[in-house]
Amino acid sequence: MNSCPEPPIDLRSDTVTQPSPGMRAAMAAAPVGDDVYGDDPTVNELQRVIAERFGFETALFFPSGTQSNLAALMAHCGRGDEYLVGQEAHTYKYEQGGAAVLGSIQPQPLENDAQGGIALERIAAAIKPDDVHFARTRLLALENTMGGRVLSAAYLQEVTTFAHSRGLRTHLDGARLFNAIVKSKLNERTAAAGFDSVSICLSKGLGAPAGSVLLGTNELIGAARRWRKALGGGMRQAGILAAAGLYALEHNVARLAQDHDNAAYLAGGLRDLGLPVAPPQTNILYVDIPVRHVAPLTEHLLRRGIRASVAAHTRLVTHLDLPRTKVDAVLQAFREYPGWQP
Repeated sequence: MNSCPEPPIDLRSDTVTQPSPGMRAAMAAAPVGDDVYGDDPTVNELQRVIAERFGFETALFFPSGTQSNLAALMAHCGRGDEYLVGQEAHTYKYEQGGAAVLGSIQPQPLENDAQGGIALERIAAAIKPDDVHFARTRLLALENTMGGRVLSAAYLQEVTTFAHSRGLRTHLDGARLFNAIVKSKLNERTAAAGFDSVSICLSKGLGAPAGSVLLGTNELIGAARRWRKALGGGMRQAGILAAAGLYALEHNVARLAQDHDNAAYLAGGLRDLGLPVAPPQTNILYVDIPVRHVAPLTEHLLRRGIRASVAAHTRLVTHLDLPRTKVDAVLQAFREYPGWQP
């Protein structure tokens, strides 16, 4: 009997994880119903659990974080309104301009600081006066983590208080919010405090195969539910996916610390090779690769069963399918790359 080949080592993202046997069993056993009618008991339980944990009135399950963020922006803003957002933010840079294309919402991109936030002075300067010449500034959207960097609780309290004082609502793209929570040793309610809505991804560090949850007031989530349907996100027996999210919340949050430790370990090993590596805060690290080595290093790693998005500024991501033994294999492959030799 042939054994199954060892799966490749994949450093491209924490979205590449496979559901564990326990998660698959939970999915197979999940009671389901039609979620468009609100009848799926497992979806309803996921929404109840995560809303309670983060201290929001209610929550709504989405197929993806991109759709969750977009529905939130459309629920907060009307046609011709504007939201303030970082230039490096996922909602601005990596979601195909959905707010503008589908929501008729103008983004006002602002420079992110070194920690991934936006200085209050830049936010203040970008808020438009009440004048017919300008779009109406309605919302401030932030992201935590930003490229693996964690926004501090002090900054989040300051910036959300300031935004509310200027009449803005606040949205948090919390795609990796649990990484920030584990890194900062915060409780969940503190991590989300000050935001009118929060989108949390279940399919990154938590290891679920799909799904994000949007948190907010009953009114906001009611509007987002309508937009979810318009955006094609109304799923039927979605409890199979929601069960994976519930399993992830129960089993995969505390273990994120292992991913952070492995990222620091990997960064240290690459630094020992003389490669410039920024110290990672969570599970994402960046290493600079000389341009002449990008293509041959990519091929070298692939021959050893390692997938990585090698570039001049390479992002490497650790996750639950990368135990320390596989990180060691990655470091060994980097050491054996012949291009480092003069």
